[in-house]
Amino acid sequence: MNKTTSTAILRTTAACAMLAGMGAAVAHVTLRPGGVTVGSDYDAAFRVGHACEGAKATTGLAVRLPKGFVLSDAQARKGWKLDVQKSGDGEVRWTAETPGNALPGSERAEFVLRGKVPATPGTLWFKVLQSCDVGAADWAEVPASGSSTAGLKSPAAKLNVVAQGVATVDVRDGWVRQSVPGQSGTGAFMKLTSPTGAKLVGISTPAAGVAEVHEMKMEGDTMKMRELPAGLDLPAGQTVELKPGGYHVMMMDLKGALAKGATVPMTLSFQDAKGAKTTLDVTLPVGAPEGADAAGSAHQHKH
Repeated sequence: MNKTTSTAILRTTAACAMLAGMGAAVAHVTLRPGGVTVGSDYDAAFRVGHACEGAKATTGLAVRLPKGFVLSDAQARKGWKLDVQKSGDGEVRWTAETPGNALPGSERAEFVLRGKVPATPGTLWFKVLQSCDVGAADWAEVPASGSSTAGLKSPAAKLNVVAQGVATVDVRDGWVRQSVPGQSGTGAFMKLTSPTGAKLVGISTPAAGVAEVHEMKMEGDTMKMRELPAGLDLPAGQTVELKPGGYHVMMMDLKGALAKGATVPMTLSFQDAKGAKTTLDVTLPVGAPEGADAAGSAHQHKH
């Protein structure tokens, strides 16, 4: 794994998980979860979750294209005028033709354009100007360094362009249950979203001799756990949650106690419908984030 490809390495902390939750509540203009492989065609679907502050409807959306993104087309919307400017880096603008065609603040919608991403890994930032019946919101803030939007009030829409062999799966809200000296196993949990569909087929970590995808479910009046030898399906665009009492990563033969506040490096392996395999390096914090089910069910094999 090319560890200099920072966009391929996700480091989550409990604080970041909390901030991510806050961001979801604010509902910025964002792209769908997940990255894209270098040199690929990409459907950029900009999600609008609310009107501007104090407004009742969105009347326009203007997307400034980042350098290196080559536009091929944009999707028209009924009742909206579509303008495409190819001068400079380019801009795509949708404008409601009448107030009745505007997007109500209570409704969500996607504005879609298509293009090709650069042949080198990195982060693309799409700056989006949202116009409303009252005022406007310019989603254009870019972090001074790195790719985390935590702390930004009006972040631009972010797209991670990753190297060949690096998974485009979005991983968030990950954590590992802490353990005590002498404990042989524990669990790891996270939310996975594959933009194009994939299967989680393997996990490895230096913190444990064995790491497998397991499922816990009731059989009669007994909670049983079993390995998923064929892997865990991640349908395209759907978030699959690994959580206590359900799907999870079972870590066995622990190499030492995992204290709250420590971190655990982990490599996730995926396979797509064509059999192509990719991996993703993540670093998960030890200890449940605020609001998580820290107790869950005991991690014991019951066959």
